[in-house]
Amino acid sequence: MEDLSEPLLGEIITRITRTSDLNSLSLVSKRLYNVEAEERATLRVGCGLHPATEALSSLCSRGMEWLEYLGKTGSLVDLVVKDCKGISQYDLLKFGPGWMKLEKFEFEINDNYWLSGPPLDPSYNVDYPYKYDICCNNMKDLRLAKIITVPEIGLRFLLGQCRALEKLCLHYVVGLDESQMITLFQNCRNLRSISLQLMPLRCGFSFRTPLTDDSLEALSHCCPMLEVVELTFAFCSTTYPTEIGFTQKGIITLVQTCPTRVFVLNGASIFKDEGMKDISSAQFLETLELVDCKGITDVGISYMVHAPCLTSLTLRKCKNVTDVGMANLVHSQKLESLTVVGCRLISEEAVQGAARSVSLLFRIGKPG
Repeated sequence: MEDLSEPLLGEIITRITRTSDLNSLSLVSKRLYNVEAEERATLRVGCGLHPATEALSSLCSRGMEWLEYLGKTGSLVDLVVKDCKGISQYDLLKFGPGWMKLEKFEFEINDNYWLSGPPLDPSYNVDYPYKYDICCNNMKDLRLAKIITVPEIGLRFLLGQCRALEKLCLHYVVGLDESQMITLFQNCRNLRSISLQLMPLRCGFSFRTPLTDDSLEALSHCCPMLEVVELTFAFCSTTYPTEIGFTQKGIITLVQTCPTRVFVLNGASIFKDEGMKDISSAQFLETLELVDCKGITDVGISYMVHAPCLTSLTLRKCKNVTDVGMANLVHSQKLESLTVVGCRLISEEAVQGAARSVSLLFRIGKPG
């Protein structure tokens, strides 16, 4: 290996995809250690994940200067930071010009983040409001999860800078501003996939999820390539439907207007059988997943046999769907795949013949 040229070594290393193999390779010799460090194109920093080299691990333990260095001299296109207590959203601002090169970025905190109150930005000056002067023109895939944002502070600036997004995931982000989100949707005409996981918060005099039908309308009118839509509502009371900022009509309009192929609806107590009737006319809908949608009954399921392109249906914790709804699916013989999880009123006998591939689980297992 020592006799091989560096270009050839680099070519060999780029073909190795497993992190453990790359780490082992870098320990063989100092030369391989240096070449591997130069060729590593993707960096993942998180619990249980090995950094690119021991040197990077050492830098992480000393401070965040490595982020500034990578931003200035590196060529990272994919940066994922999950549950790293030593890295805050403000530390990531040190990535500086590196944001221009990134195509994918994920930042997630798995902690009781909503109990700690708004975070403090050490560089924020109340007497001198400012905007982060960072460019993200190449960002195509953005995921922010379980963080608190406030105006002009932290990673919230990303939502105003990304114009080339194709995939957007905002999961329990506290501090979303609807006007900013509408502007984002108006600028991202290439958006193909959106996942919103929302919970009710204090919004002025209301207590609801932060986005309303105005956001859905912007998506409908400005994102003509949107194919995948996931809407999840957590901690929303069925007794107070206004805790969900969207309406059934707004959701229907989005699914019908955009070329939606995949639609996932989770915890939407506002969605009823009439809504199912309306989305059954969505001409591009191929995959539908309903989770904990208490307002949907056998009547709503029966409407889906008329969906022109539907081939895959998943029902999870839909407690008001019974064997009667399955009988309609069996009679239609349309589905390629049917998955039923945690629906106690649906029997094993009822799902037989409802699709070419059928999966039935009575209990929902814990995620691995």
